[in-house]
Amino acid sequence: MNDEELTAEESAEEQEATPFKYSITSYGADYPVDGLVKRISAESIFIPSFQRGYVWTLPQASRFVESLLLGLPVPGIFLSKDEPTQKLLVIDGQQRLRTLQWFYEGVFIPTKKEFSLQGVQSRFEGSTYRRLSDEDRRRLDDSILHATIVKQEEPSEDESSIYYIFERLNTGGTTLRPQEIRTAIYHGPFNDLLGVLNEHEAWRALYGPTDTRMRDRELILRFLALHFRADVYRRPLKGFLNDYMGANRYLRLQNEAVIRNAFVPTVEIIADVIGSRAFKPKRALNAAVSDAVMVGIVRRLQEGVIRNARELAESYNQLLANEEFVAATERSTTDEESVRRRLALASQVFARAR
Repeated sequence: MNDEELTAEESAEEQEATPFKYSITSYGADYPVDGLVKRISAESIFIPSFQRGYVWTLPQASRFVESLLLGLPVPGIFLSKDEPTQKLLVIDGQQRLRTLQWFYEGVFIPTKKEFSLQGVQSRFEGSTYRRLSDEDRRRLDDSILHATIVKQEEPSEDESSIYYIFERLNTGGTTLRPQEIRTAIYHGPFNDLLGVLNEHEAWRALYGPTDTRMRDRELILRFLALHFRADVYRRPLKGFLNDYMGANRYLRLQNEAVIRNAFVPTVEIIADVIGSRAFKPKRALNAAVSDAVMVGIVRRLQEGVIRNARELAESYNQLLANEEFVAATERSTTDEESVRRRLALASQVFARAR
């Protein structure tokens, strides 16, 4: 995995300003705890799942439950309503909601052991939900969690503000990567397909081990977005990828067959002919090189099968020796002109492969 070039590019992306001024409305809603747990179990409240997303220890989780049992105030949660499904997306508050879900179900998932309260008042110590007294169980059921539900009014054609709200409010000690946030906000058929493509044998040979921060999925998204929408590319890259993932969330722009037919032959021929060095002109993986090589080759494949592996390999070597291409993959890599230039150069050189 790239330890230098990709990290530097991601750092630059994170510093880009939010591209819009938003008009956002919000309203408050008070939910009883047992109602929240039922909604979570029914998946009408969607809690994004990240490998290291839940960070509370059992004593920390126990003290949150104890606060509700004692009638103490607790922080509210932030939700966003997903209009197509009418589900509520948890923007902030997954620690609290997961804690309640697991306490009601009786298992503290991080340890896979019984969820019995620890480090709390003696009257609650060792209690599970079922072992609470009837009075305490009713008190917990009827406890209220305040939710702030947000909705973007302008611009009306997207939900990009939810990305930025999520980015700023997510908690847990580790800042979420852009693709992790997209996976949460734009969950659906396209996101599921990205997960399947990410496991393709040829892609894994090119990229390496699965990235727990989803950078590998983001590279696939970059390829697809630039392949299908390079003509409308505008900085910031992060916003461009958000827009494409949101627009094709339900595979209405390009369906699964179209996406597979673009991705699979491309990565297979790159893995077979060029191999694991394809995206690593130096020591580390270079995302800009990955974009250009994949887009250039998929454009060539649209003209027919490449039968001469030697010519394809030579075309790759010629591309990496082109000083103009190198400049477009090492400096200002997300600028419109850099993106346009490196895609054009890659397309030109790979067009010669027969």
